[in-house]
Amino acid sequence: LARGSLCDIQTLQVKMEPEKHTDMVEKKASMEVEGSSEAPEKINKIALLCAVVGSIISIIFGYDTGVMSGAMIFIKEDLKINDVQVEVLAGILNICALVGSLGAGRTSDYIGRRYTIVVASIIFLIGSILMGYGPNYPVLMTGRCIAGLGVGFALMIAPVYSAEISSPGTRGRLTALPELCISLGILLGYVSNYVFGKLALTLGWRLMLGIAGVPSIVLAFGIVKMPESPRWLVMQGRLAEAKKILFLISNTKEEAEARFCDILVAAGLDENCKEDVIEVPKSTKGEGVWKELLLRPTPPVRRILIAAIGIHFFEHATGIEAVVLYSPRIFKKAGVRSKDKLLIATVGVGVTKTLFILVATFFIDKAGRRRLLLTSTGGMIVALTGLGFCLTMVEHSKEQLTWALSLSIVSVYVFVVFFSIGLGPITWVYSSEIFPLKLRAQGTSIGVAVNRLTNATISMSFLSIYKAITIGGAFFMFAGMAVLAWIFFYFCLPETKGRSLEEMEMVFSKSKDTNKSRNGIV
Repeated sequence: LARGSLCDIQTLQVKMEPEKHTDMVEKKASMEVEGSSEAPEKINKIALLCAVVGSIISIIFGYDTGVMSGAMIFIKEDLKINDVQVEVLAGILNICALVGSLGAGRTSDYIGRRYTIVVASIIFLIGSILMGYGPNYPVLMTGRCIAGLGVGFALMIAPVYSAEISSPGTRGRLTALPELCISLGILLGYVSNYVFGKLALTLGWRLMLGIAGVPSIVLAFGIVKMPESPRWLVMQGRLAEAKKILFLISNTKEEAEARFCDILVAAGLDENCKEDVIEVPKSTKGEGVWKELLLRPTPPVRRILIAAIGIHFFEHATGIEAVVLYSPRIFKKAGVRSKDKLLIATVGVGVTKTLFILVATFFIDKAGRRRLLLTSTGGMIVALTGLGFCLTMVEHSKEQLTWALSLSIVSVYVFVVFFSIGLGPITWVYSSEIFPLKLRAQGTSIGVAVNRLTNATISMSFLSIYKAITIGGAFFMFAGMAVLAWIFFYFCLPETKGRSLEEMEMVFSKSKDTNKSRNGIV
């Protein structure tokens, strides 16, 4: 037989025995669920390092988001721009991120997960330089648009890389790191507002925006020292390299062997294949992905796509971008007048968000995605309703209501707490882990595109919405969206805790169509 042909024959045998493999996966899954009450699995140090380095790109994105909330105050004063231009400046990042995210999926399938992060870093660097220079509004907008393309790449690739490096027992914690890093970046952006805001008007905001180029350079050099995703290597037929990396990022040899076999089966290859390098079919390399995602999806893939789009939509449709980006205006409406106090209160929002996402990373593999998500959304409904009520009272009162001012600020912080323990980190964990191997990069990119589109819609229309229906009415609207989100999560999002990436299609299968699932996509 020619080299590699034995693997091809065995692969056909695997595809002819779907029921046997499904039964095996179900037994394995039940064993993992039964043992899920035990102590969380120890995180492999190399896998942790990979996830941390890969997540630095998320810090840069978070910084760009957070710093703009305060920088807009100074930009508006310096460049003499109006509220519409401020809204466009805030939201254009996400419009461009939508384009970037759709391109990132195909790019990462072509050049690999690591080098896609490098591309994102270079894009961020160019955008930061232009924004830091920013002599006028058009140049500032150009830099913001370029940075937006980097955001699209970052949001898609960071959680995918973390998920593919992680083991099932640690995936929740490691895949939550990008969201934690986004929050850390937002916090650093707020701190930057406070520190550089004390400088001359023409210099302060430019330093706020331009300094983001420094971590971009560090990341571009650091990520090339990290291993490539073993799942991407298998899709390229580079089996020996994939296996070598799995031994590095697994705690035991047995775990590495088991993960390697699962990946081979998910890629439509025989788990007993012993070749170092094989020629894989074009379909395994990602050809025809859009057809399988959008035109002819299997029932489980259709449910996965709906779940991913839904969770990304509701992450921003419930108002977090309005709070993060416009918190100085919200606090001002609530009665806080001093510029310093506004920025300090905003820094507090960033600290709260970062702290509670950090807390969530320790519970996400223990409590499970679903339980945290429903608890989080329930708390957000209460907080948004309270904030809408208090801001309505403040707006319609002729005298200052101290109790309403205090309760408004408390409601903002409570909302951020509940968002950060569930919906914030779980959106990225969940959407990056549920797609089958072949569809993961581009499936995740669709979710990110919806995320950015919703984000852009909120950030570019929030000022207009609250002028039309009052600021209190805007947050009542967000509370209504949170109710819809809770219902959607309850009925459409099954638990994925403790399941391997290769089992996700089975998790979304119903008993009547489990065996109808297309062979070779597990």
